[in-house]
Amino acid sequence: MDTERSARQLQLIGETVELAQALGVEVWLRGGWAVDFFLGEVTRDHEDIDWFARAEDASALTEALLRSGHEALSGPPADQQLDFCTQGGESSFALVSEDRLGRVVVAGGPWAGEPWPRGMLDAHVGHIGPQRCRIISLRAQIEIKQMMPVWVPGRPRRKKDAEDITRLKTTLRERGGQQGEGHPRPR
Repeated sequence: MDTERSARQLQLIGETVELAQALGVEVWLRGGWAVDFFLGEVTRDHEDIDWFARAEDASALTEALLRSGHEALSGPPADQQLDFCTQGGESSFALVSEDRLGRVVVAGGPWAGEPWPRGMLDAHVGHIGPQRCRIISLRAQIEIKQMMPVWVPGRPRRKKDAEDITRLKTTLRERGGQQGEGHPRPR
């Protein structure tokens, strides 16, 4: 495992959380880092840092990230996802909004209006050491990792996603189905 890269990414996560708090906006880790923050430890190398953010906060978030030295990267349309790079670390913010029923939905692009898993953005806080961050719910993490090859035809299930699903389901079973606050039970 590249411990230097992981340390840098953890630092970027902390900086992003502080920046979001200063703006009064919410961000949630998703993907591999959400798994690790749920488990309370770094389990593998991560290519980037994946987030969810509200579409209504995209402009303020973009301006603040650019001011803090992030560089915008090209990628999906800006109504769908924001991609940034700084000091060798990449962060992607998938944008969400709410429909008229109050469900969290995809904010833009070809799947605009499609619901994300129920309860995905409930107030779950994960940690690695002293670093705390909101994460998407455990059940949403599992569902997204299971369904991505279905939702995006042609994208095969990745080995790391299968391993993450196993880790998360094992932890959920050990807790008797309870998610807790996003960090493991004391041993």
